[in-house]
Amino acid sequence: MSVTDRLAELGITLPEVAAPVASYVPAVRVGTQVWTSGQLPFLDGSLPATGQVGAEVSPSEAAEYARTAALNALAAIDALVGINNVRRVVKVVGFVASAPDFHGQPQVINGASEVIGEIFGEAGIHARSAVGVAELPLDAPVEVEVIVELHS
Repeated sequence: MSVTDRLAELGITLPEVAAPVASYVPAVRVGTQVWTSGQLPFLDGSLPATGQVGAEVSPSEAAEYARTAALNALAAIDALVGINNVRRVVKVVGFVASAPDFHGQPQVINGASEVIGEIFGEAGIHARSAVGVAELPLDAPVEVEVIVELHS
């Protein structure tokens, strides 16, 4: 089953690629890999929430935003090389704008990892980092990067 077919089966439509908010491109191909820029959880061109997780944003909301950010990263990959050309997901890096006493970054970034697993199955098993930070661009609660390997 193609990735496109799997997305349709799951009822997931990849969004339009989010416009960069500074001087960079959404994704870059290097040989048989694609590296995305950090993707924010834009929905229809705007952030659904701002602030720190554990303060203004709940962990469950943040996990949903991590899922959205991951889908935005997949959209950037799709626009660059076509999502069906992905052989496997190599790594996910997630940043969580965290209140000082919030320590649940891995559970928040599970929102990204889980949707990638649903879409890619075995090929979606990846290495990962989940990092707490004080603040993210545009006061976003989460940011996600994805690295994939392409079919040769």
